Amino acid sequence: MSDFIKVADTTDLPPGQAIVVEISGRPIAVFNVDGHFYALDNTCMHRGGPLGEGFVDRNNLTVQCPWHGWLYSLATGASPIDPMAKVESFEVKVVEGEVKISLE
Repeated sequence: MSDFIKVADTTDLPPGQAIVVEISGRPIAVFNVDGHFYALDNTCMHRGGPLGEGFVDRNNLTVQCPWHGWLYSLATGASPIDPMAKVESFEVKVVEGEVKISLE
């Protein structure tokens, strides 16, 4: 069974916003897209850009790295252009207004 770690309250992360949290020294970008929450490693594979500062396409559920435009699926972390280019994605759940993620 996965251990979930609270990263925010839902009120701290309104729709259309992202935050970056650090868990065990690891930066994780957490996104709210129309009330659905996603979590990805915050570091772009290309040049280490901060995905939590990227543009979110809510129709395609992707985030675009703000540095060089690399795209990643919010659900899987895979690039829709090159599925071999992937950042780690994390399971997210909301329990009683708390956003929690599992690093397992």
